[in-house]
Amino acid sequence: MTETTSHPLLSVVVPVRNEVGNIAPLVADIEKACAAIGPFEIVYVNDGSTDGTAAALTELAATRPWLRVVTHAQSCGQSAAVRTGVRHARSAIVATLDGDGQNDPSFLPAMVEALQAGGLHAGLVQGQRVGRKDTGFKRWQSKIANGVRGRVLKDDTRDTGCGLKCFRREAYLALPYFDALHRFMPALMAREGYKVLHADVHDRPRLTGVSNYGFFDRLWVGILDLAGVWWLIRRRKRVPQIVSETM
Repeated sequence: MTETTSHPLLSVVVPVRNEVGNIAPLVADIEKACAAIGPFEIVYVNDGSTDGTAAALTELAATRPWLRVVTHAQSCGQSAAVRTGVRHARSAIVATLDGDGQNDPSFLPAMVEALQAGGLHAGLVQGQRVGRKDTGFKRWQSKIANGVRGRVLKDDTRDTGCGLKCFRREAYLALPYFDALHRFMPALMAREGYKVLHADVHDRPRLTGVSNYGFFDRLWVGILDLAGVWWLIRRRKRVPQIVSETM
């Protein structure tokens, strides 16, 4: 068993809703991947699940001191769950991945290394999926959304929807919060003056269950979010550069 620590080098945040069949195998995969990093913790955020997700997490956490569980009374969405997890994280470096098993945790060590090598100005390493295992319709949907977003925001990111991200906790908590924030992190990190790095990651098939999200659930909301982020970027004149301070 990996020992826990109050000062982990990495906090892995996993938002989940009704993913009971994916909990145990994904926790095992994350543990294996993080063993090479050093002390770590996994923060699962149970976003109002109505299946056996809560029981599965409770059972695993009983024998894994590095597994922490935070539960929402009702579902608040992925961005809210990610924010809850980051606020509860104990490490200055946080990684996120989706709870369905499609994001491969084996890429986490390289992403952490890339963030650290980038220095304090590096705020985010954004995963970009290759060999996607989604349906043809979902791939088409993602291609269109990423294309439009890229042309409007000019964030130089091919795939912002990938759940595999590694970032500085302080930088994330300084971003303006709104639902679907996780899909606009590269543009907003750049807005705050941080360097955004990218890492190609291999996609995996969903382990069990079905997706909780649909195309028409996000279409119009996504358009409004895109307009809002564009406005935020346009209203940012320049990022202050501190040259001295007196305490």
